[in-house]
Amino acid sequence: MKQLKYSAVAIALISTLAACGGSDSDDKFEFAATEMITNLTDDVIISGYSTLAMKGEEMLLASQTLVNDRTQENLLAAQEAWKAARQPWEQGESHIFGPVDSLSIDPHLDSWPLNTSDLTEILKDNAGGFSADTIKGWNDDIQGFHTMEYLLFGDGVADNEKLIADLSTEEAEYLMGLADVFREYTKTLDDAWQVSYDGQSAQAYGEFVKNPGTADNTFYTSQVGVVQELVNGMIGIVDEVGNGKIADPFGTSAATADTSKVESQYSWNSLTDFSDNIIGVRNVYQGELTGASDKQGIIDFVMAADATLATRVGSEIDDAIIKIQAIKGSNNMPFRQAIADADGRVKIQTAIDALSKLQASLTDEVLPLLNKWKV
Repeated sequence: MKQLKYSAVAIALISTLAACGGSDSDDKFEFAATEMITNLTDDVIISGYSTLAMKGEEMLLASQTLVNDRTQENLLAAQEAWKAARQPWEQGESHIFGPVDSLSIDPHLDSWPLNTSDLTEILKDNAGGFSADTIKGWNDDIQGFHTMEYLLFGDGVADNEKLIADLSTEEAEYLMGLADVFREYTKTLDDAWQVSYDGQSAQAYGEFVKNPGTADNTFYTSQVGVVQELVNGMIGIVDEVGNGKIADPFGTSAATADTSKVESQYSWNSLTDFSDNIIGVRNVYQGELTGASDKQGIIDFVMAADATLATRVGSEIDDAIIKIQAIKGSNNMPFRQAIADADGRVKIQTAIDALSKLQASLTDEVLPLLNKWKV
């Protein structure tokens, strides 16, 4: 379990509050947020999107290799490339604001559910090949992560171990076209944060986040707005995982469980997705992707107001991750099977409860701290 860390500034502020007898719910607190905002922008968000763009390149190369040399080994390599790209994307859902939303990158890359009926027709009617420009003109529900997943892993009903003999020429070629489009979108997202928000004359979105309140910043008028965006991003994905991704297929009983609603069901990657979503929350909270202990995150902001709350929320994040990972049990049961399994359902409910607890703490205790912050 990752240890909580506190910045020197936060420790000094808490020591001051403690010397004064602590703080009640009406007290204001001070926190210098520039370092935290800069770090979260550069070392968490931009770093994550840069990794995603790199993994997009690797996904394209793996699919090209598979088309040129159709072997089981190359199919497995393409499957691993898909999983490797999935990780930074899922962790990045803890801050799904800015270009990923305004440029419609999210639906382009991660629309769910997959439209298998249209996919079947496309594979049947487009034997002449699939160009990136053509694919981009089609609906989002037949491109992106989950279309590539279906082509790579199969339908996921009995297993997630597709044989190369079951990969048709059309499927392989469509996979390569999809990977080309995927690579382009991930590069666009990375560039929007680092080079130009609109791909033309506007500055990088990361600069808007790091410099709120400047004359040309139409997104953020103050640091309060930036921190609010970050905290709301954390709340949003915790809610989506607990009350959507897990709860929707879970149903009210084993009889009402619905495997068709399980995201990443073809690869049996669902529990890794859910865990990565909350690891993304931890990245923003701790302010790090790499384990560096001297980086500032939202924990430092909370610590300046309430040391006990800061520690508790960190523990709740870790607990939610542990509870999600525990769903697989000792036999590594996939989520789509666990929702219909008696013991699996108990573990799932435990994870839902942990996520609900975390969501309540972030919504009812962390977010209101913005009203007490002396900026």
